[in-house]
Amino acid sequence: MSTSIVLLAYNEAENLKILLPRIKRAVQKMGIDYEILIIDSAKPTDNTEEVAIANGAKYIPQEEPYYGGAFRTGIKYASKEHLLVLDADGSHDPKDIPAIHKKYAEGYDMVIGSRYVKGGVSNDSKSSFVMSKILNTTMRIVIGVKAKDISTSYRLYNTKQIKAVELVRDNYDVLQEVILKMKINKRKKHQKFRIGETPIVFNKRMYGESKRQLFKFIKGYIVTVFMLLGINIQSMIRDK
Repeated sequence: MSTSIVLLAYNEAENLKILLPRIKRAVQKMGIDYEILIIDSAKPTDNTEEVAIANGAKYIPQEEPYYGGAFRTGIKYASKEHLLVLDADGSHDPKDIPAIHKKYAEGYDMVIGSRYVKGGVSNDSKSSFVMSKILNTTMRIVIGVKAKDISTSYRLYNTKQIKAVELVRDNYDVLQEVILKMKINKRKKHQKFRIGETPIVFNKRMYGESKRQLFKFIKGYIVTVFMLLGINIQSMIRDK
């Protein structure tokens, strides 16, 4: 199994100094072929490039704006069979990488490092926890999947499958868009889209401040709910 490990990093140099060695230790113990891609902002704000190079990672400035643009840039440059994405702020622990790969090997199209399955833990603030639960419940219904944590970015994908979808959302809602569009592509082939989840401990960021803007976040998701619902309904009608 070969894996492209993608971290979307905006002003995260201090966290990457700690995180990158942990990632390397985790995957080297697994004995897999891997690459680490650091997707930085188009105009760097810190010494992320220096930290990436010092740790043997590929440094790539994002080619499109916002979180969705950074996500698409990471997908574009991933060259291995599988694509693993995790947060660059330290909230996702690299020690969970082997368990995520093990779950994927059971025959899933995507595996999520989940806060909300048995054994999973979220150390996020109470307000963020409540908002996340509401979001996940709503999006689960809209997309039509049973996975409990579809708002986290800690996921392992089949690279070929994820490269085959066209993503247009700019913000964190791209994480639900990619699930729906990968599911639709499988449905077109009369195949079932399988999502697996394995428990993780979600931690608060190590250094720096959160990049999420609450009002923009909520507004974007309201728009996305209706957009994804429309896409899903139209696809089901076409595929009948």
